Amino acid sequence: MINEKVEVAIIGGTGVYETGALKDAKQIKVYTPYGAPADLITVGTYAGKKTAFLPRHGGNHHIPPHNIPFRANIWALKQLGVKRIIAPCAVGSLCEELPPGHIVFPDQFFDFTKNRDYSFYDGGQVCHIGVAEPFCKELRSLVINVAKDMKIDFQDYGTAVCIEGPRYSTKAESNFFKNAVQAHIIGMTLVPECVLAREAEICYLPIAAVTDYDVWADEPVDTDSVKKTMAKNVDTIRKLIVNLLPKISEERKICECHDALDGAMI
Repeated sequence: MINEKVEVAIIGGTGVYETGALKDAKQIKVYTPYGAPADLITVGTYAGKKTAFLPRHGGNHHIPPHNIPFRANIWALKQLGVKRIIAPCAVGSLCEELPPGHIVFPDQFFDFTKNRDYSFYDGGQVCHIGVAEPFCKELRSLVINVAKDMKIDFQDYGTAVCIEGPRYSTKAESNFFKNAVQAHIIGMTLVPECVLAREAEICYLPIAAVTDYDVWADEPVDTDSVKKTMAKNVDTIRKLIVNLLPKISEERKICECHDALDGAMI
């Protein structure tokens, strides 16, 4: 174990924390059995909490979603002692009532990825991890209360579809996810990130920022428009995290994330 006592990790883009607000920051290189993480991990004190920050797509956003080293990322954070992950992400909306600019705290996911490394247990020992409730209920309760206090536009539930990427959906796929799956939002990074966190017994909280209506709405989805809307969402996400961090206790009493491996091994 690396000699760092890190309480919380943030996996996301560089905009979700203010560089100047991260006190005593230093970068750490962590070696894992799964290769290098997406980037060096920045560790410092943020909003009073010892926090690790890892850019999911690399510091220059050069790693596409289907090539993110998810296992290396989660393993590295586990080595730092991280017990909770806050995971901001950009998503498309599959509902008219979730316009761009909204924040969603999903409570379920539907996996439509195709070719990723989904588990730390690929042989030698079999692990059937439970993900009926895939996200930490304690962190969800805390962030929902914070969002209420901030009076931001948010939805406290939702099914998130995760697709392989890096392409966007066809209209047929988008309408299928909207009407058949009845999902609320769609993105490319949630799985297997949240599943690996559960295998590592780390609490995981996705904060989904709606950047566009998906193509079911007959509106074009392109990277430039997504980036522009996400830039506007970043300030809200940053304030959410700053207000959330002081409310996170050191002990995990409410959720079951910390003993997720109990009964999972064969």
